Amino acid sequence: MRRGVCLFVLLLISVTVFAQQQPTLTNEWIFGEQGGARVAEVPKVTWLSDGSAIIYNGRLPKAQRNFEKLDPSTGKSTPMLKMADAITSLNQLGVTDVKDSLAWPEEFDAAGKQAIYLFKDDIYLLDVASAKFTRVTNTPEEEKDAQFSPDGKQIAFVRSNDLYVYDIAGNKETRLTTGGSETLLNGTVTWVYWEEIMGRRDIGYWWSPDSKAIAYLQTDVTGVPVSTFVDFQPQDPRIVKQVYPKAGEQNPKVRVGVVEIGADPKTQWVSINDKPYEWLLRVKWLPDSDRLSVITLNRPQTEEGLYFADRKTGAAQRVLTETDPAWVNVNDDLYFLGDRHHFLWASERDGYMHLYRYNMDGTLANQVTKGDWAIAASGGLVFWVHQAVTGIDETNDWIYFTALKDSSIERQLYCIHSDGTGLTKLTEGAGHHSIAMSPDTHYYFDTFSNIRTLPALELHAADGKLISTLAAPRPELLPPGTVYPELLTIPTSDGFHMPAQILKPANFDLHKKYPVILYIYGGPSAPSVSNSWQRDTLWDNLLAANGFVVAVIDNRAATAISKKLENTLFENPAASETKDLVDGIHWLKQQPWVDANRFGIWGWSGGGTNTLNVMTRSQEIKAGIAGAPVTDWHYYDSKWAEALVKMPQTNEKAYDDTSLVKRAGDLHGNLLMIFGTYDDNVHPQNEQAFMNELIAKGKPYHVMIYPWRKHGFVDRPAQIHLHNAMLEFWKNNL
Repeated sequence: MRRGVCLFVLLLISVTVFAQQQPTLTNEWIFGEQGGARVAEVPKVTWLSDGSAIIYNGRLPKAQRNFEKLDPSTGKSTPMLKMADAITSLNQLGVTDVKDSLAWPEEFDAAGKQAIYLFKDDIYLLDVASAKFTRVTNTPEEEKDAQFSPDGKQIAFVRSNDLYVYDIAGNKETRLTTGGSETLLNGTVTWVYWEEIMGRRDIGYWWSPDSKAIAYLQTDVTGVPVSTFVDFQPQDPRIVKQVYPKAGEQNPKVRVGVVEIGADPKTQWVSINDKPYEWLLRVKWLPDSDRLSVITLNRPQTEEGLYFADRKTGAAQRVLTETDPAWVNVNDDLYFLGDRHHFLWASERDGYMHLYRYNMDGTLANQVTKGDWAIAASGGLVFWVHQAVTGIDETNDWIYFTALKDSSIERQLYCIHSDGTGLTKLTEGAGHHSIAMSPDTHYYFDTFSNIRTLPALELHAADGKLISTLAAPRPELLPPGTVYPELLTIPTSDGFHMPAQILKPANFDLHKKYPVILYIYGGPSAPSVSNSWQRDTLWDNLLAANGFVVAVIDNRAATAISKKLENTLFENPAASETKDLVDGIHWLKQQPWVDANRFGIWGWSGGGTNTLNVMTRSQEIKAGIAGAPVTDWHYYDSKWAEALVKMPQTNEKAYDDTSLVKRAGDLHGNLLMIFGTYDDNVHPQNEQAFMNELIAKGKPYHVMIYPWRKHGFVDRPAQIHLHNAMLEFWKNNL
């Protein structure tokens, strides 16, 4: 009897402990630091010049984290830093808020022997072997954008909009440029370049491969319009200014200079005289360090030019021209081959993004990839900067790249010879493979997931063979009863099959009718439907737990399948996107388990714009949430607005046709608008103009305003508050 009681008590304790470990599905957990934000986490990795790698496992408790050297031939790793000694060294230099472990640095050098950190706007250098820090700068000004030279002997950085270099062995700082000011920027970029050209990265300079020179952008913003924001927090609110050219307005003037590293640095300006340009998209050195490539774009964004410029004289020669009837996309797939006779170039000239091999004089040697499919990035920060090539093996003539060849909702790794033969698929498993290949192309990291599987980090040989699973999925971190979306396609009225996904409540009953919430984004080649683990799955689970069916649809332009489909947005994106989305809504409403009278729609940024498009161009929606929407292209930045609808001076009709402000009186359904007062991307002017017109037309609306938040709310209190407000809105209105 006593033994039975003891067993019962032990079982009860075990069940209780297990229950305590299982998370409860709430917004507080989903967006909490130790909750949903960590379920998809995998270790950070970077490859080194000798073919080894550094791995940093953020899954471990902070006191147990370290940088480890990974031998890819075995998949084994060993600690490479005495972490406690490094922190002690840093604390002795006055940085006392780092306690248990160092975070991932700004950059490791190519050999993994040094690392750059920024603390309170100053630069600190870590010597890994000795675990000692050196303070590189000690000034009241901010230092930023620090980069090692390729040989690891110098650090370049920007201070007060001028470029500097620091010699590590000599402990000496040299100023490379002068004249930096609020209106003249050397080696750093303005917001429109940071966002639209560089993909949310402050990239404004490039080391030469021989470490003896730096090419940099000089940006003159004189005359470029300035937007203002009011920071409410000081007792007397302060005005914050932002250089931000809107559609049709003056853009920053940019040119490329080359400065030699030495005692008396002088700049040689690159001279491009054959055609005027509006944008400088990319700068990249040729391997011999004697020349650099410069990519330009005209104001209509229909003609791109590739130039080779001489380092010493600045003389530039146009090598090739790329055109598109709508706009040319930005991509990072320009590679100079080791034979010194060819380079690779990515183009959408046949309607799909493919690779081409060129002779160095700009004549076409051959198309490398071809077919009714596109090469596509498997990772990266933003969808509008394309980069598909992951590695080039010159010895064996293999080009490695990721593509949508087998499915538009997956990313798989392939290899091909430079003459276009031997196309081979390397990855296995339906889903999304995010690839990071070693410099020698002998190995690659694969961060893999699918719509039902959390991410795992795997190490593979170049032929696809699995060497080691470095971090397995952790489904045990998910709340019990987590449900997953179903993948499908939904037909439009003209027969196009839109990728879609549907997530249903765990206790779904075919004989009941459910309210539906449709999530949309819809931007050009910006798919939301993907056979991968998605960050919104947990939020969608919370909606499903409250009785909602959650659907996601990609209209044809958003699928990333082809430039042909993307260009259907040209000049009237509102009409083309809305038609597809309304077709999808009609299909969903025909399903027997959908309550057609309780249909909601929501999206953020471009998705907020499309939410308002559907709510003003149809009567299908009972309630919608528009987060940070562009409501009139006059109010958005010149780069992206003019790509879609060109300049208002020459195409005012397109601006009238797409203006949501002018359609505000046609709003149907209950609307909640959400925005931050410091949205430096989609300015609050957009929401205010739309709301003001709603008032004029006597249309009610709801609004949630988040003080001093930008375009995406990054602080956890705001994320939790936002999603609780959204959930409450759906419950009250659907």
